[in-house]
Parts: sequence; structure tokens; C-alpha cells
Amino acid sequence: MHLLFPGRHHVLTAYQADFLREAAPAGTTVVWAVTSANHHTTKRNPIPFDRREAAIERFSVATGLRSLVIGVTDTPPTDDFAEVTVKAIEAGTDDAVRLSPENTVVACSTPEVAKLYERLGYKVIGVEPEGVQRPWDVLLMIAAGNDEWRSLAHPATVDVFDRYRLDAQVRRCVNDPVVGDDGGLTTTRDYKTYADAFETAADRKWSQIKDFVHPGRILDIGCATGATLQRVDGDPRFHESDLIGVEVARHLYAECVHKKEQGFFQNPNVYFYQRNMLGAAVFPPRSIDTTLTLALTHEIWSYADGSRASTVQRFVDGLFAHTAPGGVWINSDVCGPAEPDRSVVLALDDSDGVNPSAPVDLESLNDPAAHVKALSTRAHFFQFAQDFRRNARVPFAYTLRGEHPVLRLADAMDFLTRKDYADNWLSETHEQFCGLTFADWTAIARSAGFTLDPSSKPWRNDWVIENRIAPVAALTTVDGEAVDWPDTHQLLIARRPR
Repeated sequence: MHLLFPGRHHVLTAYQADFLREAAPAGTTVVWAVTSANHHTTKRNPIPFDRREAAIERFSVATGLRSLVIGVTDTPPTDDFAEVTVKAIEAGTDDAVRLSPENTVVACSTPEVAKLYERLGYKVIGVEPEGVQRPWDVLLMIAAGNDEWRSLAHPATVDVFDRYRLDAQVRRCVNDPVVGDDGGLTTTRDYKTYADAFETAADRKWSQIKDFVHPGRILDIGCATGATLQRVDGDPRFHESDLIGVEVARHLYAECVHKKEQGFFQNPNVYFYQRNMLGAAVFPPRSIDTTLTLALTHEIWSYADGSRASTVQRFVDGLFAHTAPGGVWINSDVCGPAEPDRSVVLALDDSDGVNPSAPVDLESLNDPAAHVKALSTRAHFFQFAQDFRRNARVPFAYTLRGEHPVLRLADAMDFLTRKDYADNWLSETHEQFCGLTFADWTAIARSAGFTLDPSSKPWRNDWVIENRIAPVAALTTVDGEAVDWPDTHQLLIARRPR
């Protein structure tokens, strides 16, 4: 006989021990279906599967249960969840365990999930009655710093949490103001498109920064798929360096780990962390020789919780703190034009696509990218204005002079540099490329204590201007004089004095 006990099982409680002693008499095997087993360090799943499994095994020994622990990969919401779980158990036991309504009772306190098993014919018994704290309630106590959790959790969980400092990990993950429930910055980002873009740009970015990299401990924050660290790994100058990647997005971090497992790196000293660098210090003071932030700092600005300026300054202060004397921070990213508040008239092509009477709610569409791709450049502008205001929480004010928008130069460039990002439109409109000028970034770096290398500079991506922007848009002053295209990017080489 089997007792199927599905759940994420981050925390095991003393109540569960008493319940299972009664619900699983001698001769019963408790099958722990640990869901979202491939997720960790996210709000919904802060604890990795191996730690959950360790606690379950200790719990089972202490409680006198015969248990099987099976990891079930996270699946999108589906009415077939119960069937998927049963099949995962068969696969996870090499078909040795085949559950059926005839040999299995399901223990579950979530009504929606219980109905899915009942639909398959299983008998379902509840676990926690009304008034009893459930495991997730206990986990939220941990996140809140409430030590009452120790009296509610089973000693097996307390032991594993204490030995591996999982309480701190829970607090960091659950309370993270930036990362979403499933370990991403937004729920609408197409990570395949995003990853492909980083892979494609890796050689170009490496050629821009390679001469400034110091050997030693080399840290890439926002390392995406690890493509830049692969270029560092392939450079013989750094064969004895430690290569460290930090990535907040679960999907991209998983690709980094996959690459390492598949032998993409020759250097044995390659390490990846899934972490939000805006939290507590990750690395000891004065311990990093080179820090790389490529296409990252505008995200720090955009996703700030509270004051954007103070968040960015705190981030750069942290970089300075962990930089070794003589070490370097290399920042390659977008930036705003030198005259962000200059008023300009933006002429846009309306013949290169459709022109709806008004922007639409893209989140209500099955295929937002298809809708965006069909728009004319001018229609793109009005759709962008609606989505950018809502998602990036910026004013994006404009008036119309005839058919042409009149607006700040920085806002015009925020639109023009993003108008072709149809595949990730909803995600990209959370981000402000032109929030800070190059002068702003240099002031932030100097305030942290860095000195700037003379090679630091703003620059303009002429390929994007010539191929993406100029054919469909033009800038003039309010008096009708042509306005030169401004800088779009920056290269900041910031050194910590010895």
C-alpha cells in the first residue's frame, strides 16, 4: 500500500509527523512527490531539492516511516497535474512503483490539487485541519525572522536548515524585491530570445573589454548564459584565474550550470551563483580583481525598489567594496543622451505597418509579438508610450505637433532603441535605457571611490542608427533644425586605487 504525499516540502512540520504515523501504518510506503524539484532560490521554491530530500529522509528515520522521495519537475498550471505526477513517480523509480487508485491513498490539503486526484479515482485525505499552520505558513515565519518556526517545524527540518543556513537563504529569496516568484525579473521575458542575443553579442563585447581585464578573481555580474566567461576562459592570459558568474534569472543560471557540466569551460575554477547582487554582500571586501557588468546596470536602475538613484549608488558602492586595490570594474551598457531634457520633434514613418486607432492591451492577446511586429513605426510609438509608462513607471510625457510627437530627447531615444524588440516587448518596456547619462554614471562611480580610466567614454551604435532608426525616424528641434543622433552606449573603466 502507498500513501502519496505531493507537495514542495520545503518545510516539514511536527504536525505532519503525527499525521503520517497514523495515516501510514506498518506496511505502507509514503511516496513523497517533491514538486518543482528543478527550482531553487526563487520566492516559491527557495530550497533546492537535495536539501528537501535530506530533510525528508531524516524525518522518515525519526518518525519510523518507509519512504520514497521522487523529484517532480516543475510544470505550468495544468488540469493534468495529478497524472503528470503519477507518471513522474513511475519514471523516477524505473517503473518499480506504479500508483493506482487500488493501491494508493493521496494525502493533500490543497483543495484544487485534491480534486485532480479525485478525478482520477484516488481517495484523498486532508492533512492539516483548519487552524493548524501549514508548511508554507512556517516558511513565511522564517522569511519574517520569526523564531516560532522552530517549535512548529520537525527537528529534521530544523537540523538541515541550521547546518546549511537555509533560514538565511529563505529570507533572501522570499523577501527579494526584484526577483519574481519563479526566479525571473518579469513573467513576460522570452529567455530563449534573450539568451540567443547574449550568445550572438559575446564576441563583440569581449573585443571591447578584453584589454582592461585583470587576472585573478574575475566576476561577471548578470552573466546570462556565461558566454562572456567562456571568452575569458579561452584567453591564455587568464588560465590561472578564478571565473565567477552571478545570474539572478533562474532560466539563465540553469544554462550556465549546464554549460559547465557539459565541459564548455577548460578552467576547473569556474563557479556560478544564482543571486541578486542588490542584497547582502556576496563577496568579501577587496577580494575581486575584475568585475564585469555587461548590459546590466540599466536593469539595476529600472528594477530598483524605491529610489532608483540610491539603489544604483548602493550597487556601485558594493562593487567598490569587493574590488581589490588596483582592481577594475568594467561597465558596458546603454546610457542616455548627454542632453536628456532637450525638447525634440520626432518624425516617424507610418507607411511601414498598420496604424490602429489606439494602442491595445497586449497582455490580453495570445500573441503580443505578432501584433507589435505588424505596427508601423509611428504606431509602435503610441503602443510603447502606453506600455512604458505602466511597466517602467516613468512619465514619458509628450505632445503632438501635427502628427509628430514632441518630447524629451532621452524619451525619444528610449523608444527608438527599443522599438524593434517585439519578441520581448512587454519585458523590455519594464526597462529604461536612458535613465542616466554617461556623466551621471561617472559621478556615481567616483562617489563610490573609483577613479576613471581615460578609455572610459560614451559612444554611439552607428549600426543601429543607420539600419534600424534613421530609415524610419528623424529628430529635429522645435524650430525645425536637424538634431544629430546622440550617444547610445557607454564603456566605463573604473579602477580602485592601490
